Amino acid sequence: MYAVIETGGKQYRVEVGTELEVELLDVEPGKTITLERVLLVADGSDSSIGRPLVSGAEVSAEVVRQSRGEKLISFKYRPKARSRVKKGHRQELTVLRINDIVFGGKSAAKSARKAQDDAKTERQRLEEAAVAQAAKDAELAAKLTAGAAKTEAKAEVTKKPATKRGAAKAPAVEAKTSKAMGAKADSATAKADTTEAPKRGRAKASADTDTPAAKSANPETTKRARAPKKDEA
Repeated sequence: MYAVIETGGKQYRVEVGTELEVELLDVEPGKTITLERVLLVADGSDSSIGRPLVSGAEVSAEVVRQSRGEKLISFKYRPKARSRVKKGHRQELTVLRINDIVFGGKSAAKSARKAQDDAKTERQRLEEAAVAQAAKDAELAAKLTAGAAKTEAKAEVTKKPATKRGAAKAPAVEAKTSKAMGAKADSATAKADTTEAPKRGRAKASADTDTPAAKSANPETTKRARAPKKDEA
């Protein structure tokens, strides 16, 4: 709800809580005054226009302080007369704060207060909902962390026996490989011995036939050696 008031020969559009500077009023600060010259009152789509004033409409305001406006310079110059006049002026003002607008038994201050209370209750409801949601999120996070810790503990427990088994199997595999390599080496040496034995026997046999005793034991070799001597004689 808003209204258009007239004071000091000027018109102002005001709402509840509006502060405005008007022409000087002979009222002490802190007091409440009633402005009866209301030209228009509007509430949503409903409005009432005065002719010239709206009957039954009142605007109450509180006097905040007495002040002075900005300095204004007034300068007059008359050509060819050597006349120059300069003056300064600061208007005396009264600062008002609108407290309420009453029209047709309806108060703008009460409706604004009710709207504030509704907004406050809505804000409180939203804050409570946010707190509850935060508690739920914290509980869910705690559950997730606990589940992750359990899974890590299970993984560690399952990993430890596997490492022990692997450590026990490793020496057995090494022993097997060493045994296999030893067996292969033995077979290789045995083969080498069997191949060298006939060669050594053949060498000994050839050496025995070449000796003088062997030649004397064999008459054919002696006869063949003596025959050329007879032919020469």
